[in-house]
Amino acid sequence: MASPIQGKMQSLSNCLFVANQYLPSSGMSHEIVDPATEESVGHYALATADEIERAVSAAHRAQREWWAISALDRATALHKVADRMIEYSANTGECLTREMGKPFRESNWEGGAAASSFRYYAEIARSEQGRVAGPAIAGQLQMVIKEPLGTLVSIVPYNFPMLLAGWQAAAALAAGNAVIIKPSELTSLTLLMWMEAFDHLPAGLVQVITGGAEVGARLVEHPDTHAIAFTGSVPAAQAVAKAAAHRFKPALIEASGNDAFIVMPSADIDTAARGAAFAAFLNCGQVCTSAERFYVHEDVYEAFTTRLSQLAKELRIGSGLTKVDIGPMASKRELERFEKVVARAKNQGAEIITGGRRPPSLSKGWFYEPTVMKVTHDMDVMHGECFGPLAPISKVKDLDEAIAKANDSDLGLGANIYTNHLEEAFRAVNEIETGIVWVNTPLNDNDAVPFGGRKFTGSGRELGTEGLDQFRRSKMVMIAPKAEADPEWFPYPDGDAFSEQADS
Repeated sequence: MASPIQGKMQSLSNCLFVANQYLPSSGMSHEIVDPATEESVGHYALATADEIERAVSAAHRAQREWWAISALDRATALHKVADRMIEYSANTGECLTREMGKPFRESNWEGGAAASSFRYYAEIARSEQGRVAGPAIAGQLQMVIKEPLGTLVSIVPYNFPMLLAGWQAAAALAAGNAVIIKPSELTSLTLLMWMEAFDHLPAGLVQVITGGAEVGARLVEHPDTHAIAFTGSVPAAQAVAKAAAHRFKPALIEASGNDAFIVMPSADIDTAARGAAFAAFLNCGQVCTSAERFYVHEDVYEAFTTRLSQLAKELRIGSGLTKVDIGPMASKRELERFEKVVARAKNQGAEIITGGRRPPSLSKGWFYEPTVMKVTHDMDVMHGECFGPLAPISKVKDLDEAIAKANDSDLGLGANIYTNHLEEAFRAVNEIETGIVWVNTPLNDNDAVPFGGRKFTGSGRELGTEGLDQFRRSKMVMIAPKAEADPEWFPYPDGDAFSEQADS
């Protein structure tokens, strides 16, 4: 028997959320498949050019209305968004699990995590709107005021659609912008359902336009969108950044991670292994900050590998709507891509300790066993984002080698270290070339601390005050108390003119 949420998913199929209404799209329809059952759960639409124009026009009108109200009223409205996100989190959580497979506990958590960002930005946005400078001209008021950019295009992936859209939308709205969200094709219904939390805002302030890469490209290139936030692969991010640069649009880019996880002899091995299992296998490894490269000191290498393998074997695999720890990969295409990553590692000499296959007990669904393998640093698996349930472990002789190998990557999002030596922790924090370093506490976030990376991971920051400034521009303002002639104006004094000087 179908659940009420399944019925709602069908009612949202082929819809867009434009100007606070669910509107059937006239674009082509594409099926969405539950990765645990391989059954259809609904359809998403490929938005047409006319529908995109309608959304952009609605955003322009709503943004002007939104910016005209007081900062206190905007904060109150954003707190209401947060309240409604929490109220609806079980519904959006079930929808997300049916669309992309993650355990319901993780899907349900997303609603609350996104709500937390809205509460944070609701308050900090009204605490600082610029600054007053000491005047360069006596008696004047000279200041900087912060203004919104206009309309933000937020292109979010399937792995954390509400969380990432929430981080971006909360900051953008608090700064006074409108937001158009282009979700992943795999999780379009979740973000459409999520819009119930926003329908008290001005019509068009937050909208969802579904479709593939061509829809995202049209939104990015549109002359009446003003900023971009993108999360995805490096090639796609480069294309987005190039298109945004053509119109000098600010672009927040998060383009993949390949995070290192270092284990030193001073660490408690059981705790480090449990942290590693979470960091590697959360959301079936489909996390941009997943631990994807393990560098373990030779003194504890065997003990750590054995314990992590034991923990991987104990993880329960199955539908995210049952009592499990690991759901399926998000799509058949993702599963097949990941299988090639594992096969390549095996061909290069990797030793599978546990996993390395689809679970034989599950005849349907795109499941893969959490996999632990012994590798060397030169293997391909250590130099790209695998985005699946894999923990490749390489042996190192000391911290110098671990840090050098952690830095040997084109990506620089996050890194982890487990150690009980303060000096080792300080060295990791100061020497690892990433935007994030976790010491004994993997994958945690904080609304008040900026999130982002270096190198080919991208540019810009989400969260914190930096996340708010990502979606604001500065305006210089100078006010003289009365209009009067300035001694710097024309005509220039004759005495200031150039004159030949006699040789001394």
